[in-house]
Amino acid sequence: MENHKLVTPSNLNQYGYLFGGDLLKWVDEYAWIAATLEYPDRNFVTFCMDKVEFKKSVKEGTILKFIVEKNKVGITSVQYLVHVYRGNDMSKNDLIFPTHVTFVRIGNNGQKAPLPQL
Repeated sequence: MENHKLVTPSNLNQYGYLFGGDLLKWVDEYAWIAATLEYPDRNFVTFCMDKVEFKKSVKEGTILKFIVEKNKVGITSVQYLVHVYRGNDMSKNDLIFPTHVTFVRIGNNGQKAPLPQL
C-alpha cells in the first residue's frame, strides 16, 4: 500500500523540521489502515514499532511517500514493514524512516483474538 503526506507548518518543531511525533502517528495510522483493509471487520491495536530511528531531517513542503507491506502473520498478530521516503524517489538516499509495526487483533471483550486465515 502506498500513501503520501505533505509536511505543513503545523508539523514542524521549534527548529523548523518535521516533528518526530507526527511522523510516528502517520506511520501507525497508515499501517493500521493496511491491516484494516486486509482484515475487514476486525479490530486491531498497535502492539509495537520495532525501531524508531530518523535517518534524515524533513523540511516544510516536503511530500513524504509511505510504503506499507505485510511482513509477518502470527496467530493473533500481523506485522507490517513501513518505509518512509522523501519525495517520489525510493532510493536509499531518500529513505527517511524504516520500521516494523505490529498489531494485535482484539475481540469484543478486549482480549486477543485469532486472525482469520486469508
